[in-house]
Amino acid sequence: MTWDLLLWILSFLISLALVASVFYQVICLTDLEADYMNPYETSTRINRLVPPEFILQGLLCILFLLTWHWFFFLVSLPVTCYHAMLYNKRRHLIDVTEVFRGIDFEKKLRFTKLGFYIFLFILIVFRLTLSVVYSLTEDDDLVHLF
Repeated sequence: MTWDLLLWILSFLISLALVASVFYQVICLTDLEADYMNPYETSTRINRLVPPEFILQGLLCILFLLTWHWFFFLVSLPVTCYHAMLYNKRRHLIDVTEVFRGIDFEKKLRFTKLGFYIFLFILIVFRLTLSVVYSLTEDDDLVHLF
């Protein structure tokens, strides 16, 4: 039971980092649109966060696969595949010269990812709460209901 609790704590921290990263990217794009930041500064800040976001999302997906949490694995798999496709096509970074042309698409993409990560965060918090309650009551059979 202790390993299950550690899994959900680690998943909680990774999911929190993903939500914070994408939220920061949305703020940077909004500041660029409002002309508070220049395109170079915006693209540098966002491009610095993209590879760690992809790595954390892949790690979370692999973690769910290795621990046999199929529902969470299948929920996080499409975003992981999308990240892999973007990375393979070399479209994962924002170009400084093209940032204004694609700002609407980038904001929609970030808002969609933010919604997905918040949904995943809520599911993980629910499972973390269940795991804590069941580890305190020491009732191992009830953990696998969800």
